[in-house]
Amino acid sequence: MVQAQRRLRRPVGAGGGRPRRRVLLAFLLPALALYTVFIVYPLVSAAQYSVYSWSGNKQNGFAGLANFRDLFTKYPLSEQVWRALGHNALFFIGTMLIQTTLGLTFAVLLHKSRRGKRFLQTAYTLPHLVSPIVVGYLWSIMLNPQFGAVNAALRGVGLGSLAQPWRGDPHLALPVAIVVNAWQWVGFPMLLFGAALAGIPDEYEQAARVDGASSWKVFRRITLPLLTPVMGIVTVLTFIGTFNVLDLIYALQGSQGNPQYATDVLGLVFYRTAFENPDPNAIGQSCALAVCMFVLIFGVSLAANHVFRRMEERVR
Repeated sequence: MVQAQRRLRRPVGAGGGRPRRRVLLAFLLPALALYTVFIVYPLVSAAQYSVYSWSGNKQNGFAGLANFRDLFTKYPLSEQVWRALGHNALFFIGTMLIQTTLGLTFAVLLHKSRRGKRFLQTAYTLPHLVSPIVVGYLWSIMLNPQFGAVNAALRGVGLGSLAQPWRGDPHLALPVAIVVNAWQWVGFPMLLFGAALAGIPDEYEQAARVDGASSWKVFRRITLPLLTPVMGIVTVLTFIGTFNVLDLIYALQGSQGNPQYATDVLGLVFYRTAFENPDPNAIGQSCALAVCMFVLIFGVSLAANHVFRRMEERVR
């Protein structure tokens, strides 16, 4: 009887209650296998293909860095890559300014509110659940200059002079794509900022109020610095998403980044190089571009993560 009681009192993580290694492997191996097949293997294959020359689907001899050199010296790739890189940078900056500002504003307002909080959080997050290519096609219809809902609404309220060919103007096409992208993803930073605001003790604000601090000073000196970890997460994930963007721009402006390549991004350049390129060495060039994109995104993400870690340590 005593031995049975001792067995019942034995902690779960000790002795016979400890999960066996085979059980852990049984749960981890399926996920590891999927990750290896769909992530690791394509990355390794792209890196391998990028250093060989190709004739269609036939692999020729070792080419070294020739495919990488073609990206920056061979026309029209040399022009398209740099132009697309600039558009990706603008796409990231614009998305960060709109998405982060609105997301933080909504999070602060909803944090102070109690009525309709769940409904508004759900409403702001719903576009995040829709595929970007579906969002792109929906907005392409809404922005149509003849029968689109946007121009129709402007004419309906007497602002017909503001109606524009939103997707056809080279000066408006990229800003419109940025606004659409920020509209879709604004709910994501809002949820992260909302969770971070809920984790800040009320005593900090109360102590600042006792010292005579205004609402703006409390937000700028206390709340905003404490949101640095979330700001870092939002920045890194937004950078990764905007530099990998393809489906939204493809649905809005086509594979050429119309009009006149005004919305061309690296994802579209990769797509055209791989599938619309008459060059027989298309596989080598497209894989070289994929490797460059991976190195750029991975390197900048690591650097940004390091910078925000340092900022977080200063706040502590």
